[in-house]
Amino acid sequence: MTNNRSAVMEVEMDSAGIKSIDLSAPVKNYIRRHVAVLYADQSAGEAIESIREQDVREAIVYFYVVDINSRLVGVVPVRRLLMCSPEQKIGDIMDRDVISIDQSASLFEASEILLERRFMAIPVVNEQGTFQGTVDITMFSGESANIAQKTEIDNLFQIIGVHVKLGRRISPWTNFLIRFPWLMANISGGLICALIASHYESVIGLATFLVFFIPVVLALSESVGMQSMTLALQSFSHSRRPIKLMWRFIGRELLPAFLLGISCGAIIGIISFIWKGQTIISLALGMAIAGSIIIACLLGVVIPGLVRALHIDPKVSSGPVVLAIADVCTLVLLFNIALWLVG
Repeated sequence: MTNNRSAVMEVEMDSAGIKSIDLSAPVKNYIRRHVAVLYADQSAGEAIESIREQDVREAIVYFYVVDINSRLVGVVPVRRLLMCSPEQKIGDIMDRDVISIDQSASLFEASEILLERRFMAIPVVNEQGTFQGTVDITMFSGESANIAQKTEIDNLFQIIGVHVKLGRRISPWTNFLIRFPWLMANISGGLICALIASHYESVIGLATFLVFFIPVVLALSESVGMQSMTLALQSFSHSRRPIKLMWRFIGRELLPAFLLGISCGAIIGIISFIWKGQTIISLALGMAIAGSIIIACLLGVVIPGLVRALHIDPKVSSGPVVLAIADVCTLVLLFNIALWLVG
């Protein structure tokens, strides 16, 4: 291993110090160049010496380790490199479990990883895993920042979190044409709910008290569905791979959905029992609310993801569809549980 091997990889970058950023743009448009890299078979002393000889213009946060084919194989924090013995091999001190992002991913996905993991930079690779460069938190501000200062870091993470894309102005008629067709989903959902209620007329006759709580059950499932949809839309609107992101969101929503369902179901069930003292109906209400909230949470993620994958504006179409399907599922669940318990 020789010390004169290049420790800086040239990568393309459209501009530095970006103020206005299209978060749906691919990461490859914003990769930083002059990124310091190390090699696994270098010693720490050789690595430091080679870095000194290079024209490294960017602030160094991490040293990225590549193999002879320039594939990313690890990462070494600056402090660890400086504090280790000069004889130690880079391969022995590097972290092999390195998180990277594909160059075809959107800038929003990169900002989400930076925000969630509190990383100051993230390496970018191509389909073959070849290191292309980095994107870091300073690109989201309009000026260079001192990333050694905690306050500066916190400010930059705030900037990442508040980047938004403003909607364009449209005429009232165009607004109507965009929104009205999707409201037909609500009309259809309402008619289907009416048919469902008529089908379970015998259940309603046996448990009239159940009818009093139908508005509450529907309102809870709709509210939770809209909450999940709102959170999902913030990510899907900028993602180039909505289906992959949808599965990630489902994983995040499962536990909160379960906790919300159990909590709300228990509260309504207890209130119902205190009010009328009907154990079976109270149990049916609690189980139906718990199940409907879990279903509504998942619908609030799945529907926007599928709509986005079909290249339809999820902000306009997702709400009516989520509400309609959530209402139908909630009523079917409620009446079937009641039929099972009462019958």
